[in-house]
Amino acid sequence: MHLLTFVDVLLLLSGVLLLMPSLCLATEIALSVRKQPDTVRSGSERGGLAVVVPAHNEALLIAPTLQSITAQLRQADRLLVVADNCSDETAAVAAAEGAEVLVRTDSVRRGKGYALDFAIQRLSSAPPAIVLVIDADCQVAPGAIDQLARLCTATARPVQALYRFRAPEGAALMLRLKEFACAVKNEARPLGLHRLGLPCQLMGSGMGFPWAAIATAKLATGQIVEDLQLGIELARAGTAPLLCTTALITSELPATAEGLKSQRARWEHGHLAAIAREGPSLLFASLGRADWQGVALAADLMVPPLALLLLLIAVHWIASALFYGTTAALWPLALSSASATLLAAAVLVAWSRYGRHIIPLRSLVLAPLYALGKTSLYLRIFRARQQVWVRSRRNHEHRDSSAGPAAQLPGNDRRQ
Repeated sequence: MHLLTFVDVLLLLSGVLLLMPSLCLATEIALSVRKQPDTVRSGSERGGLAVVVPAHNEALLIAPTLQSITAQLRQADRLLVVADNCSDETAAVAAAEGAEVLVRTDSVRRGKGYALDFAIQRLSSAPPAIVLVIDADCQVAPGAIDQLARLCTATARPVQALYRFRAPEGAALMLRLKEFACAVKNEARPLGLHRLGLPCQLMGSGMGFPWAAIATAKLATGQIVEDLQLGIELARAGTAPLLCTTALITSELPATAEGLKSQRARWEHGHLAAIAREGPSLLFASLGRADWQGVALAADLMVPPLALLLLLIAVHWIASALFYGTTAALWPLALSSASATLLAAAVLVAWSRYGRHIIPLRSLVLAPLYALGKTSLYLRIFRARQQVWVRSRRNHEHRDSSAGPAAQLPGNDRRQ
């Protein structure tokens, strides 16, 4: 094959591959701005439930989380905290808040999935109807527990709450750009799918499961993004998760550069690995059995992080423009321009609906610099495979570095 023909075909194929996630992203965001009443099915009741809170060295944060949960529980409900490989007072603080505490120590099998599996084994002797999973650093909005449980009962499907991240007060612009990116990923895109009655990805906190689904799930794994993997496996089993728009969970982004860097590396490394490992297989398997909910979930999964998508489109556009100047081949440049237009339109629509209170419009011009600053992260991801979930250093740990032993114990900056 002639070299120019090979380059033309390569640019065409890569242009199509970039156009598909751009189109998916733009469609999800456009649908998300449609007005639609958000209600749990009327008349739906719920049985007893158990809330599981996996925690690793969360003594300084877990009390407010548990208080936001216990205020919403009924007498027959249970609250279990798994103090997993902790070296601080997490277990004691959780017990003082009235939770059942399961202490787990295993220096080899480390990870949130193992902690969840440990809790499910304990619950199996008297299983609840519903199991909710809340991370130890989250705040649960009033009514969220009941709304999640009711939707889970009514549909017999796993459910996911709206999960918002917020930057600390006075945060730098780059951190607020991260908050906006999280709003696109965790709110705008799932809402767009929800408007069509389609499922969403699991997000790690604010998850609800019927007992039959969680009891048979493969939880004891060392996956970096075990929640994403679990949602994929549930979709393959025909019970893809649904979004519960009336339940809200919030968490604060790490304020320190170290904490944000480790969190970003974990999330994006896990996401990219899931795209490569699970995306095509879930897509083709769902197409083969005409499972359009699985197809939608696979298409959503294969949308890369916004910053990476922007970088890939920019590189492709430059290469296509140079190739056009040399050969007058228009299609690669047209595909790349279409992807760039869709991405820009999607970001502007998302900002108008979800980002006005986070960043001013003029700050969006810095988004390419934000993406460019993550180039080294993506290069490291492609060169190495992260096997351990590194816990992000939290804001209180930065502020309270001299506050006492709980903040300074060895290993307190790691989360399995």
